Amino acid sequence: MQERPYIDRILDTELAALVVAVPAISLEGPKGVGKTATAARLAATVRRLDVPAERAVVAADPHLALAGRRPVLIDEWQRYPPVWDAVKRAVDDGADPGSFLLTGSATPDAAATHSGAGRIVMLRMRPLSFFERRREKATVSLATLLEGGRPPIDGSADIGLRDYIDEIVHSGFPAFRGLSGRPLRTHLDGYLARIVDADLEELGLRVRRPELIRRWLRAYAAATSTTAAYETIRDAATGGEGVKPSKGATAPYRDVLERLWIVDPVPAWAPSRNPLARLTHPSKHHLADPALAARLLGATTETLMLGESAQKPGKGPLVGALFESLAALSVRVYAQAAEARVGHLRTFGGEREIDLIVERADGRVLAIEVKLGGAVDDADVKHLLWLRREIDENVVDTVVLSTGRRAYRRPDGVAVIPLALLGP
Repeated sequence: MQERPYIDRILDTELAALVVAVPAISLEGPKGVGKTATAARLAATVRRLDVPAERAVVAADPHLALAGRRPVLIDEWQRYPPVWDAVKRAVDDGADPGSFLLTGSATPDAAATHSGAGRIVMLRMRPLSFFERRREKATVSLATLLEGGRPPIDGSADIGLRDYIDEIVHSGFPAFRGLSGRPLRTHLDGYLARIVDADLEELGLRVRRPELIRRWLRAYAAATSTTAAYETIRDAATGGEGVKPSKGATAPYRDVLERLWIVDPVPAWAPSRNPLARLTHPSKHHLADPALAARLLGATTETLMLGESAQKPGKGPLVGALFESLAALSVRVYAQAAEARVGHLRTFGGEREIDLIVERADGRVLAIEVKLGGAVDDADVKHLLWLRREIDENVVDTVVLSTGRRAYRRPDGVAVIPLALLGP
């Protein structure tokens, strides 16, 4: 079987800068996101703890995992968590920069990983952003927008709505690139089945009713890009059942799925400068890859193009929510490279909502709305202009990400940028 060519990642630059400066780095993200391939390019020694024979050797003496030419890559470290403590002790004992790389597809114990703070630097790896998938010429840089000054915006894209929908359906997991039709659907189904049938139990969640978890995942997928309450998702997952499971019974599903990096919500933005009043704090729901949500809901390129898939009450067709999820995934990848964090803004009652708030280390922000379609009118920017009026000195720029063809600035200063033209 011919080996797939490596797809360059934005995180490659982040990792290269850190590996010469810190002794231990952990790449964290969902299974199949490309952590091993990325880390292996820098490693001189590889220990694969998902291989039973290698794991048995390490279990006999965790320090054996650290032996060999460095950097030593310890792949799937969560299969034998004591190795985390062995790396931590090696760092405390003065390990050189670039000594250890760890990759993990789950967090077996949040307390254990938190105890590595200051010793093991953690990098989040997500599925491929739109820029990484298509490698179009990005005429607008998120990092430049974050610098402020409202730079000129221009460029045109040869990508239309169907291309964006194709990318939603075809996934950002590197191993699935190039697949289509039944092979792609089979791989996505197998990925989801593995989560329910094996991964949850490996993290200690005993699955008595696998179908309930599948229904919960479908309900969560239907809530993509919303702040739907727990009760709403629970009711959707248990429709037709006379007695609803309690929050305590189903809360572990989400907890473990977050530890597997499958559930990847965008947190509510909490301003660090000039706090705004009346902000709500629920996260906005997203799965790790919008292709997982599309597959769970049976959506295809054709049904999404026709607007036939899973209408969301009060929120419009599913395609809009999935496009926002693709945009959120991409912006989070670019923001991480720029050392910024991403949240969303919503006031009580939903009078004001902004899809993405990218916050710099100094608290100043880039505000982004996501719009399915190319025509951007005054109604699409009203919340961005409201935020500028409220905290103008702290807003470096305002943007609408669209499926249009041309990038430009409106007379009110809001930048309109096709997602295909935005890069790191």
